[in-house]
Amino acid sequence: MEPYVLDPAGRDIQAEAAALRDAGPAARVVLPGGVEVWSVGDLDLLRRLLADPRVSKDARRHWPAMAGIGEDWPLYLWVAARNMFTAYGTEHRRLRTLVSKGFTARRTEALRPQVRQIAADLVDRLAAGPDVVDVRAGFAYPLPIEVICRLMGVPDDVRPELRRIVDSLFDTTTTPEEAIANQRLLYEILHGLVAAKRATPGDDLTSGLIAARDEGDAGLTEAELVDTLIVMIAAGHETTVNLLDQAITALLTHPDQLRLVTSGERGWSDVIEETLRWQAPVAHLPLRYAVEDLEVGGVTIRRGEAILAGYAAAGRDPAHHGETADRFDVTRPDKTHLSFGHGAHHCLGAPLARIEAEVALPALFDRFPDLALAVPAAELRPVPSFISNGHRTLPVRLR
Repeated sequence: MEPYVLDPAGRDIQAEAAALRDAGPAARVVLPGGVEVWSVGDLDLLRRLLADPRVSKDARRHWPAMAGIGEDWPLYLWVAARNMFTAYGTEHRRLRTLVSKGFTARRTEALRPQVRQIAADLVDRLAAGPDVVDVRAGFAYPLPIEVICRLMGVPDDVRPELRRIVDSLFDTTTTPEEAIANQRLLYEILHGLVAAKRATPGDDLTSGLIAARDEGDAGLTEAELVDTLIVMIAAGHETTVNLLDQAITALLTHPDQLRLVTSGERGWSDVIEETLRWQAPVAHLPLRYAVEDLEVGGVTIRRGEAILAGYAAAGRDPAHHGETADRFDVTRPDKTHLSFGHGAHHCLGAPLARIEAEVALPALFDRFPDLALAVPAAELRPVPSFISNGHRTLPVRLR
């Protein structure tokens, strides 16, 4: 069977997910640049793989094809950055331990009042504006950006350009020239941030990482420091932006489900977990690598071959969720998903993302009880990515 060529623009992620499931638990796919990898979208199989110590995220050690990958590949930073996202074994534990200090349960929960104030300010701003707005740009996007920028100590004047560049990392339609230009500008911005924080430290995670680097106890290199900022800032907003976007879309296109929540029959946590299952904010996550030959769903993934985690496919896997897997249903008793990963690389920011959604969604729907889509759902267009699963715009009528 010929490998499946993924659409770089992600124009119908769920249709592709269904096609890949039909191809088997593990299927060969082609990424931009003609790079062939395995896609795994079987929920239970993928969960086992994500926790398997024979599966690495270190391309330099375990992906021979990395030798032929250049900086102009649109996914280059996804595999080449030196941070906890691309680390394996003891290196991963070392880097994750440094970052995890900023995401303890107590510190994360302490952010709830700030999130509540940010959400209140945003709905006030919406209320003061026109009746028809892009709620992704005016609410779903700025809320997590503000939270992560405060956590990281990113100055206001740096944020717009940083946001644009981070968005480009998820755009899998970029040209080789754009990819290189974006990477260089991103590093320029982040090296500037590190220099500024080194000169004037603050009470933020960037300053904490710099202190760990400069004091020398953590063995953190300057490259690891900057690349860690990339993963924290990028992962710190993209998943939550799409979670809010897709949750709002799901509720506005399923009024019966919205009534269950606004009546109190179901909670916002039901909405959040069902959205994470039904529309995984990250559809495909690159990449992992077989440390040795693996028998996966009746096929052999050879040592050194790459694996793409199919979170969108796993969320709607009928082998796990049955014949109603494609239905958005907040009453579903089993909302199992892998949208925040699993195993050693489970997302550190998952509790914070859930807090942001728990605060933001009721803030929006309580303030605008007649909220409705301003265009037919069929006219909503996805962001140009097979990684990020959200909409370019989400026009709504507030009243």
